Amino acid sequence: MAAMNLKRLLSSGVYVRSRKYMKHHQIQYIEFLSNNFDSIKEFYQNTFGWKFTDYGPEYTAFAGEGVPGGFAPGTPVKGSILVIIYSGDLEGSKKSVVKSGGSIVHDIFSFPGGRRFHFIDSDGNELAVWSDT
Repeated sequence: MAAMNLKRLLSSGVYVRSRKYMKHHQIQYIEFLSNNFDSIKEFYQNTFGWKFTDYGPEYTAFAGEGVPGGFAPGTPVKGSILVIIYSGDLEGSKKSVVKSGGSIVHDIFSFPGGRRFHFIDSDGNELAVWSDT
C-alpha cells in the first residue's frame, strides 16, 4: 500500500523534482507509520513547521526543509530506522520538541562531527536532531 501511495503522490505532480537535483541512490522520500494523523501532523507542524497535504483518510504527505515524506496508517516499530534532522540551533530544536509534547530519550551528546539528541514523537517514532556546532 505504501508503494501505491508514493506512486500516486509522485504522479500527482505534488512531488516533482528536476532531474538535476536527483542523485543515483539518494534518499528522495521517507514514509512513517502513524496511528493518529491529527496528532502526528500537529506535532510536526508545531515542532519543525512542516506542511501537510492529505490524500484521503489513509495518507498524509509532509514537506519542509529537506527530504519530503508521508505517514501511512500503522503502528510504528521503534528501532527499525533512525531519521536524523539537521538543526542550526540544537538547544532551540530540543525545546521545540519538548514544547510540542515529544519525549527526549537521549539528551544532547557529542559525537565526531557534532552533537545530537534523540526524541520520541507523539506516535512513538524515534528520531534524532543533530548540529555541527
